[in-house]
Amino acid sequence: MDRPSSEDVWSPTVGVEEEFLLVDPDTGVPVNKADEVVAAAREFGLELEHELTGAQVEINTTVCRDVEQARYELAEARRFVARAAKTVGCQAIAVGAPPLGDPTGEVTDSLRYRRIAREFGALAEQQLICGCHVHVAVADRETAVQVCNHVRPWLPVLALVTANSPFSRGEDTGFASWRSTVWSRWPVSGPPPVFTSWQHYEEVCDTMITAGTALDRAMIYWDVRPATDLPTVEVRISDVAATVDDAALLAALVRALVAQAVVDVERGVPPQEVSQESLRQACWGVANEGLHGSTLDVLSGERLPVRQQLYALVSRLTPVFEANGDLPAVHRGLRLLDTEGTGADRQRRAFRDGKVAALLSLLAIDNADSAEPQRNAAS
Repeated sequence: MDRPSSEDVWSPTVGVEEEFLLVDPDTGVPVNKADEVVAAAREFGLELEHELTGAQVEINTTVCRDVEQARYELAEARRFVARAAKTVGCQAIAVGAPPLGDPTGEVTDSLRYRRIAREFGALAEQQLICGCHVHVAVADRETAVQVCNHVRPWLPVLALVTANSPFSRGEDTGFASWRSTVWSRWPVSGPPPVFTSWQHYEEVCDTMITAGTALDRAMIYWDVRPATDLPTVEVRISDVAATVDDAALLAALVRALVAQAVVDVERGVPPQEVSQESLRQACWGVANEGLHGSTLDVLSGERLPVRQQLYALVSRLTPVFEANGDLPAVHRGLRLLDTEGTGADRQRRAFRDGKVAALLSLLAIDNADSAEPQRNAAS
């Protein structure tokens, strides 16, 4: 992998969005206290976003120059959200889907969310799931579309890194990411097709809006897409990370993939041909198997261990990590996966014999940071 002359190519800015679930601190059952938590967080100087249901809130980093800055901001924001939730008598947890209680939420009272509820019914009410979205800056929309084509073969591996939702209604679903299965019910979700141009992307979006399967472009929920309001590529396949180190590993992988894809697009390197159906099968396999299983490797066409596929991606991107300074974050995240497993693995250990308190302690967003935030990274 040749290093290009421009440092900026290797070091695009990055931003991360995380969604958290609000639960009763004793039972772990979701509670509709988003309005109260948003108001309490504002008193601490943190602006949170509402989500589709009243039991969810979202944090956003600023535009970060590197992954260490993003990691620091996520750790700080998680602490403030935890304080805000405690202030109003609930707990914020980092989990892809509600492990306990009814997974149906009360739709947030806003014009847009009420419209979604009218059009999509129970699908909207059962959207009580939490994801992690990574944005990486690109030059323009045409580049964004082409970069998405290059990134899409790696979506299954990216989904693995933060798989963090094995339970529903207090029972083990058998999946590492139950959230992925719930999410897949939306008509515009999962891996996108390959697009020849920005115009082609726009035409496909227009078709879906005309069909009524999406109300607008913000509801084009593909796992990787050009962001609707930002000059970024957005990867949105992942569960919310169990820890900030998991989130940092995901962000580093996405940032490096996009950086390399920009170089490849500029050099006229075509994306690797992978069918949408192959990607769907591989993504389902990762959601089901988690770190310790095997699933389809879409590049070789063989069924390979998921861990092997992850390390192949890391090896492929190591020159980019070395150039952009994200290698420490990658090593830290990989050590956590190697020693503790994914968030799903950790949850299963904590929830043996139905130990609710142990599970909630693990998932608490102020306890789930495996190390102190590195303040000098954001100075």
